[in-house]
This record gives sequence, structure tokens and C-alpha cells, in this order.
Amino acid sequence: MLVHLRKGETFAELAAAFAVGTATAWRYVRETTGLLARRTRSLEAALRRVRRAGWAFVVLDGTLIPIDRVAADRPFYSGKHKRHVMNVQVVAAPDGAPLWVSGSLPGAVHDLTAAGISGALGHIEASGLVTMADEGYLGAGHGVVTPFKGRDKPEWQKQINSEHARRRVPGERANAELKKWRILRKLRCCPMRAGQIVRAVLVLHERETG
Repeated sequence: MLVHLRKGETFAELAAAFAVGTATAWRYVRETTGLLARRTRSLEAALRRVRRAGWAFVVLDGTLIPIDRVAADRPFYSGKHKRHVMNVQVVAAPDGAPLWVSGSLPGAVHDLTAAGISGALGHIEASGLVTMADEGYLGAGHGVVTPFKGRDKPEWQKQINSEHARRRVPGERANAELKKWRILRKLRCCPMRAGQIVRAVLVLHERETG
């Protein structure tokens, strides 16, 4: 199962490598992924961990998981990124450690909408922490800090944007850490399982990094 998640090998390749049937490989991977996904911490627990560490904010960012769909599957198509994807919201610590991931939504759903559906924005605000996010979350409301938009910004806005990026970018590296697991570079299973698979990867990533 680890080979499937780490290297993105197909069920046929797993079956051949371990001398089992393809259906058996599929069943083992599905069952183990489900068990791992259920071991992820809740968002509330993740936010308590942040407060105990003395941090004042978290970083919220969406990551897109490419999927194997056809052109007719419009709900999964991201017009911005010109491909079929699933949208997963990731909450990270200021040092870049991924803390929590949401369930998955079709790629046509924008980050701000996805964050609202996941409940992340409300839980973070209730915890008293600040949310650092990119321009995709503009208009999210109280407690969500996004950069100034537009050209020809005055110098003070440029300075604030620079400081905002300095604080936000390390947290956004969480997505890159998760995508070191090659299964997340393109899913060839039911797209609605994307959230479960990302949660399983998060559990394994935390075990590896301590």
C-alpha cells in the first residue's frame, strides 16, 4: 500500500510485484487508506496544537489534485488551471508543517467557497487565530488576512504584501510536502476519494517527519 501512495504505482503493478490478484491489491489499498484517513486529527485538535506552540496564525491554502476525467466532466474542470482536478483545503502551521486537510470538492469550486464548505474559516476564527491566505480568499471576512490586489499599489501596500508573503509562503510549502507522495500527482480512482487519500498521506507524512 505504501508503494501505491509513495510511487503512484497502478493496481496491476502492485499485483505483479506482490504476486496477488489485481482485485486483492485494490481491496488492500482501499481498506488501508480508509483506516489511515480515520487517524487524522480534527481541525479543532490541530488548532489547539498551534496555540500550544505559541503561534498566532495558520496558513490556509487550496491544493488541486489532478484526476483522470474526460472533457464532459465539467464540474471537475478548473477553468483557471485548464484541467480536471479536485480541490482540497490545507491548514498549515507557520513553519510549513501540514496540520489538517479537508474533504475534496470538484475543481470548479473556488478556494473561498471550498473553505466555507469545509468549515475551516469558521473554526479558525472561533479559535482566536488569524488566517493567512492568498488572493483566492479575498472577501473571506474577519480574521482572514489576504494581500492587496491591483497594479500601481502605493509603497505601504507593497511593504505589507511583502511581509504577508514572508509569513504565508513557508506555510504554503505544506502542499509541496504532501505532493512528494506521487499518488497525489494524478488520481486514477473515483475522484471523490481524493480527500480520503490526502488524509491518509498526511498521517504517513507526519509519521515520517516525527
